[in-house]
Parts: sequence; C-alpha cells; structure tokens
Amino acid sequence: MCGIVGAIADRDVVPVLIEGLKRLEYRGYDSAGIAVVDGNEVSRVRRTGRVAEMAGAAEAEGFHATLGIGHTRWATHGGVTEANAHPHISHGVALVHNGIIENHDEQREKLRALGYEFESQTDTEVIAHLIHHHLKNGADLLAAVQQVVKELEGAYALAVVSRKEPHRMVCARMGCPLLVGLGEGENFIASDVSAIIQATRRVIFLEEGDTAEITRAGVRVFDPQDNEIARDEHLSDVSLASLELGPYRHFMQKEIHEQPRAIGDTIEAVIDGGFVPELFGRNAEAVLKGIEGVQILACGTSYYAGLTARYWIEAIAGLPCSVEIASEYRYRDAYADPRHLVVTISQSGETLDTMEALKYAKSLGHEHTLSICNVPESAIPRASELVCYTRAGAEIGVASTKAFTTQLAVLFQLAVVLAKLRGRLSADEEAGHLDQLRQLPGSVQHALNLEPQIMAWAERFAGKPNALFLGRGLHYPIALEGALKLKEISYIHAEAYPAGELKHGPLALVDAEMPVVVIAPNDRLLEKVKSNMQEVRARGGELFVFADQDSNFGESEGVHVIRTPRHVGVLSPIVHTIPVQLLAYHTALARGTDVDKPRNLAKSVTVE
Repeated sequence: MCGIVGAIADRDVVPVLIEGLKRLEYRGYDSAGIAVVDGNEVSRVRRTGRVAEMAGAAEAEGFHATLGIGHTRWATHGGVTEANAHPHISHGVALVHNGIIENHDEQREKLRALGYEFESQTDTEVIAHLIHHHLKNGADLLAAVQQVVKELEGAYALAVVSRKEPHRMVCARMGCPLLVGLGEGENFIASDVSAIIQATRRVIFLEEGDTAEITRAGVRVFDPQDNEIARDEHLSDVSLASLELGPYRHFMQKEIHEQPRAIGDTIEAVIDGGFVPELFGRNAEAVLKGIEGVQILACGTSYYAGLTARYWIEAIAGLPCSVEIASEYRYRDAYADPRHLVVTISQSGETLDTMEALKYAKSLGHEHTLSICNVPESAIPRASELVCYTRAGAEIGVASTKAFTTQLAVLFQLAVVLAKLRGRLSADEEAGHLDQLRQLPGSVQHALNLEPQIMAWAERFAGKPNALFLGRGLHYPIALEGALKLKEISYIHAEAYPAGELKHGPLALVDAEMPVVVIAPNDRLLEKVKSNMQEVRARGGELFVFADQDSNFGESEGVHVIRTPRHVGVLSPIVHTIPVQLLAYHTALARGTDVDKPRNLAKSVTVE
C-alpha cells in the first residue's frame, strides 16, 4: 500500500526522492518522510499529510545528500502521527518498509529485553532495531539485513541506509513489490517504476526473498540463500506523459476519458489476429483445450470484472465458472479440481490477497493458471502459467476505471476463445463478436459524451447520504461497481442489488430521500427491470435510469433517464460502466472530496 523510493548518486538525490514520492502518493498519503546520509550523519524529515508538506520542510531545513531513502505511508500499525511515519531510525540506521510483520510483538519483546526503546507503534521500528543489533554484533549492513529478514514473518519491502556505510544502500523484498533502477554512475530503488522513470527506464524486478546491495558503481542481487544471482534487466515502457495530468483536473477524470484508447489498445491483437489461444500465451491452446471449468479469484473492482465474466464464460463457452473474493478463498477449505483453470485478476499484479489465493490454489492441486494484469513483470503474472496483459497504461487514481473496462475486454476474449476451442462457436458468431469488439471503443466514446447530463444528476446526488444501485443479469456487477465507485470517492453510502431482490429487503429503505440508480439496457430483462422500477416509484423513490438509446420508455415524474448509445449486445456492461464512473466522479467533485486520493484507501493493496 505504501510507497518506497531510494537513490545513490554523485548528485543531490533529494529532488529525486521528493519527485518519486509525489508519483507514489497514490499508494499511500497519510504521511511521508525521507532520510539521507550526509557525511557520517543520518538526517530525517517526516510530516503527516501529503508529500508536499514534507517537501516544504525538507527545503526549509536545507536537505541535500548523495544517498537517501523515502516513503509515503498508508497507515496499518499505529495511527497517523509523525512518530509512526517512515523512515524509522535506530542508532544511525534508517529504514523504510512496506508490508506487515506478523511476529513484531515477539520481536519487540526480545528487543526490549536487550535494552531497545520504541518511539512508535509500528511494526517497522522492530526491523530497524534488529538490524542495528546485528550491526553491533559485527555484521556489515548487507549481512545484517540478510540475517534479519530470516527472523521476520510476514510481508515486506525494505530499504536501509546506515551512517557507518555511506557508500551503499541495502534492500529486500518478500510479498511486496520492489525494483532496482539502473543508471550511469547512479542507481535507484522503488516500489513502482513511476517513482524513478524521470531518472531511468532500465529496471530489475527483485524476486521473492531477494536482497540487494545498491552502490553508485552497480547492483548485486542475492537469492533467499544469500547466493549472488543475476536478475534480468528490463526496459520499462511507462512514459512520463502517462503520469502527467495534462488538461484534466484529476487522474480519475483523465483515466475515465482514456478508456476508448485503452480498450482499443487492449483489443488490438484480437482485431488483427482473431480469437486465437495465443492471446493468453504460447502454450495456451494445449492448456485451454483441456479445461472443464473456470475459477476466478480477485478483489474489489477486479472481483466485479470476474462476476461479469461468469455470465460470458457460462453462456458463450458453456463452462461452469465460479468467482470468489481472494481474501475469502485463501482461508477456507476449498474444493479443487485440477481440470479447472484458475484465473487471477489484478490491476497491479501485486495484490497480496490475490497472490496468496493463487498460491493456495496451486497447493490444492490446481495445475493451470492464468493472470489478467495491467503491469508487466509483476508478481502474479510471474507466478502464473498463462498471462494476458491489459494495455490500460499507468492508472494513478485510486478508484480503478480504465483497468476495469480493459479487464472486461480481456475476459470477454477469454470466453470466446474457450467457446471456439470447445467447438461452440460458428464462423458467423465469431465474426459477430469480433465486430462488436471493433465497435466497442466508439460506443465507449459515445457514452463519455453524456458527461454534461451526468454532471446535472451529480448535483442532485451530492446532498444525499445514501443511494441504491440496481441491475439484472450481466448488469448486476456493473451496479455493484457503480455503488463501489460512489462510496469510494464521494463517501456516500451506496449499495447495489439485483433488481429482483428489491422486495426481499432493500425496498424498506426506499423513500423520497433515497436516489435509486438503475442500469436498464434494452435486453431480454428490460421488462422485468421496469417492473422493479415501478416498485420504487410506488414507495416515493426517485429513479435515475441509464437506458439504451433504443429502450422504449421515457421520463416522467420522479423518473430521470439518460440514454447511452444503442444496445451493443453482450458487451453492454462495458459501455454502461462509463456513466456510473462519471456519476461518482462528478458527485465527488460537487461534495469537494479528494477524488484521486480518497480517505483511508490506497491504490496497490499489498497488505491483508
């Protein structure tokens, strides 16, 4: 959840650290800090709040150095206080940490017995004291870190510097992302390439259990057994332009409007080459031909993408499909059928619960795995047999938008490929699906053109404390996603239900103060949805309906209608996602909340 950056160079690295933290702020923004080694002294500045406040303090205090580490925090252990902010220092050892150390209480008691005092409530301070303890007993910084990580239980990404060794930085990872950036006479570390893209595109992704020594001259990586090992170098394709706002007010707005392009990039391969198994990897045909079911594991918005995919996979491919929240699946005695394909969905590829659920599925005997992810070389794709990358580009806003719709595009492709391999797809049906995909970016753009009408609705929503979202069939997951977006960024309590469930409880909540959003495409369930809408009107509820252009009903008292483009068939959920995203965004604007950095949330969830 938190963000790490570090640098060692012949130049002043403080601007690099601060710029990196600003780019990582989406990962956590409760507090921020940097520590630098200047001569034989470690200096630190920390502030609660945003990176800008910490940066101002660093400038006022005249910070400059050639070696330093920085951190932006999303609070886990301990409240949002300066004492709990990173970096933490123990007798000249400064450390930043992402993740959670599960045996911190045990280690804390051991350290107290050795005479160490604690200034914070965090698990991280335990690590700093442990490293100092090993240094005091004769280890150098690298050896101390390598010994300490063997004593830790849990997940971590660490970066450590010491006043006694101003020529190097040591880092380690287990369960949390960390990469090394390679420069000329200078090197960097970060939890996300966006933090260092202004300095280098050459990166090494550390593997589970790796430690690394970073100096100006080079990088040495060690495996979990402390053997020096070569890790592949990669050239990042993240562009600086993708990390800038441009003409938009917020990254969320920018990313909503990037969806026609993101979807177009994601479906480019299938438009050019058809529904071929190779979309999912070189040996995908052999794997996908033999599967007899699909198990989808994901969290949050990605879970809703999986719920949508279940309809496609069962209806188009004729395969049973189950969808589970990863954090629930990993802790239950699950039934495993090795003939089922395990599909994990994660924007970042580092979502801890999803990664652990994948490991658990493998331990149960699942042999075939597929990752759908937006970040190349991230942990979940590396642990999967097959991979398909969405091509959404960098997503900075905490509330996922273009990652969700590109996930849906990939999942639809999977359903059609599975149908084709099982002999369930005629040539005409395949051509029809291909034509629907080809038209999808244009349909999404038409939906974006509804923004002025949705802005007017948002003003009415801004003063409401609650909202209901209704959908049926394929569009029920889109109602779930709409409710999630509204609550995430506007802080309005919102819930979603299958429209047919209204009379089984939710109808008790409906009154004149409860806006009810309805996803009402012109499909075979439209008449059923209309009946559910009448149930709402009969109780004085106010309806806000997203209908298709060719739906046969209009506005009336208490019924407001915005028409999306004509019904686009089985891909309609993707198009109907756009209006609910825009409604959440503009309602949040009207309420004056922090759209890109909603309270208590962070982008990449690398803790339980």
